Amino acid sequence: MSEKKIVTDLDVAGKKVLVRVDFNVPIKEGKIKDDTRITSALPTINYLLEHGAAVILMSHLGRPKGQANLDYSLKPVADHLATLIDAPVKFAEDCRGEVAKAAAEALKPGEVLLLENTRFYAGEEKNDPQMAADLASLADLYVNDAFGTAHRAHASTYGAAELLPSAAGFLMEKEIKYLGDAIANPERPFVAILGGAKISDKIGVIENLLKKADKILIGGGMANTFLKALGYEMADSLVEADVLDTAKVLLEKSEGKLVLPVDMVLGDAFDAEATLETLPVGDVPAGWRILDIGPKTVEAFAAEIASAGTIVWNGPMGVFEFPRFAAGTFAVAHKVAESNAVSIIGGGDSVSAINQSGLSDQITHISTGGGASLEMLEGIELPGLAILSNK
Repeated sequence: MSEKKIVTDLDVAGKKVLVRVDFNVPIKEGKIKDDTRITSALPTINYLLEHGAAVILMSHLGRPKGQANLDYSLKPVADHLATLIDAPVKFAEDCRGEVAKAAAEALKPGEVLLLENTRFYAGEEKNDPQMAADLASLADLYVNDAFGTAHRAHASTYGAAELLPSAAGFLMEKEIKYLGDAIANPERPFVAILGGAKISDKIGVIENLLKKADKILIGGGMANTFLKALGYEMADSLVEADVLDTAKVLLEKSEGKLVLPVDMVLGDAFDAEATLETLPVGDVPAGWRILDIGPKTVEAFAAEIASAGTIVWNGPMGVFEFPRFAAGTFAVAHKVAESNAVSIIGGGDSVSAINQSGLSDQITHISTGGGASLEMLEGIELPGLAILSNK
């Protein structure tokens, strides 16, 4: 993956550079709730400005379903970006056609233009060749710094990149370096921690990691399906009945690499205020459900984490949006932060847990891509990365 050009390999002086960023941020009443995705793109934007480029940014926001819906306008993002960089930020009320063309033509080196939401056109997600050509016609060079959408072959992430000399931005480079190298060439022992509700989302990930990792620690709802596959009664716990056979096969193939919970925190309802009980793993009493991993499981996981050379974590250990069932997730977050391993965290809930714990500065790399980081862990080539020019 290191054969891809990065932004420093391009001669950008006096050029118009079209940059695909991931500005898909939470906005409420016109105010941005979390600007992490915007600040993550600043190193690339600032590098281009400092090296004499005119910077044209494009992104999607939400799911406007191919319609111009101003609830999903990027205008608030342009206003916010203007407070973060020392350069004029202009906004084009369209991402193609005469409005975009005129704005791009008027843009001078050292200035930034943010185009309106690319998903206002159905052609974006269909990778429509005409839309890709319209976007590419605005600039001389293309840079992709939107790792979060690199697993999609859209007009802005793939089609436009086919038509211009291209490179990865610094954020994309960092993701490739940590996630790609962690899997291709990890410091050992390599420990993966997988949580979240469902195995079905992560079958490919588990199969790939069984070939690469030394241990895979399983928590969250997905652990219930494995426990059910071992014959335990799960009562009202979340179980994916249609993948029980797959879970059995994965357990057989794992040769002891899959580490399951040894105790469980149960609730008598799926409720933040549910009555709570901690029991060794076994049959769940009728009317109860597993909502978190227990303290002995945390200890068992901690021993694996402490000796790890590389840790990749994706998905919470329990229903951590209920504070009383968040202890397992937060305990694992602390153990990962305290370890001496190269630690990589991807997936919205695990990232939230690290941020809420105040431990993010003790993690080697926090991935900005949920689906993209999962596909990378699965060993799938990401189209938005594959299309970029080689060195």
